[in-house]
Amino acid sequence: MTAPVSPVTTIGILGGGQLGRMLSVAASRLGLRCHVFEPGAAPAADVAHALTTAPYEDEAALRAFAQSVDVITYEFENVPTSSLDLLESMRPIRPNRRALAISQDRLAEKTFLNEIGLATAPFADVPAEADLGGAIDRIGRPSILKTRRLGYDGKGQIRIGDGPAEWTGAPSVLEGFVDFSAEISVIVARGADGQVAAYDPGLNVHRDGILHRTTVPCGLPGRVTTDAVLIAAKIAAALDYVGVMGVELFVTPGGLIVNEIAPRVHNSGHWTQAGCAVDQFEQHIRAVAGLPLGDGRRYADVTMENLIGEDLDRLPDLLASPNAQIHLYGKGEARAGRKMGHVNRITA
Repeated sequence: MTAPVSPVTTIGILGGGQLGRMLSVAASRLGLRCHVFEPGAAPAADVAHALTTAPYEDEAALRAFAQSVDVITYEFENVPTSSLDLLESMRPIRPNRRALAISQDRLAEKTFLNEIGLATAPFADVPAEADLGGAIDRIGRPSILKTRRLGYDGKGQIRIGDGPAEWTGAPSVLEGFVDFSAEISVIVARGADGQVAAYDPGLNVHRDGILHRTTVPCGLPGRVTTDAVLIAAKIAAALDYVGVMGVELFVTPGGLIVNEIAPRVHNSGHWTQAGCAVDQFEQHIRAVAGLPLGDGRRYADVTMENLIGEDLDRLPDLLASPNAQIHLYGKGEARAGRKMGHVNRITA
């Protein structure tokens, strides 16, 4: 009788959105099961082995969930601390709590990055509206005010220009504008044994604060892409990270500036599904399950485009397009700004 591939047989996933869905598919290819915990509608339920639908504050449900899995990971950052405390007392959480805590708070994130010697946009803590004027005096205009927590896809952000400054309504960080020529991202993975594998950096284009397209290769000089990969690996090592991480960077005349980190599989890494033998989702499953990391080398040029809201109306044309790999997330209503799927186009 052959030995099991991994001592882990069931992976718990906090969050049941599209990332949890694609993680579940990747796990199934390795003979592993996923149990998803999601308070609301769960696109991942279509493909996961098991689903718990309960609030994150439901201790009984959390305990039953933890008892049914071997290790716990997550597809988004904003899980309540009290829930994580309970789960961590019963099962390992990968990536670790420090990575999660840092990424949940923009002030903590930028402070950490500066402490390990990486450049960020200039920033100031703005704990209350009364502190905003002083922060603007220090950082200047134009700048952007971002809530410290819960902001994503352009939410929780206010541009500060020449007129009166608005308030976000929550503790925030004021960031100075960065003069950048491009935004790129690196998807990096680190195993429990410290092994690191990184994918080629992708060039990102946003619309209305939401990622629209990622193109690989990114078309930048080799020294820039090498530096980007080294920065991502440095962050993962400093956090003693296990799993896949997305690192967004600005390309500036003075070098690379880290915009933000995401302690999970990342939208800008979806291209790996069409461009690599082992995509970001399988890589994350391998890492959290204690398996060796896979080969992240790219064997095709790929453009990933998000399908947002009414983009689904283009589905008949996309289905007829050559070299197009379509991923739909199984969501119900196609609303403005809602990610409904993505398409990977192999361009070379």
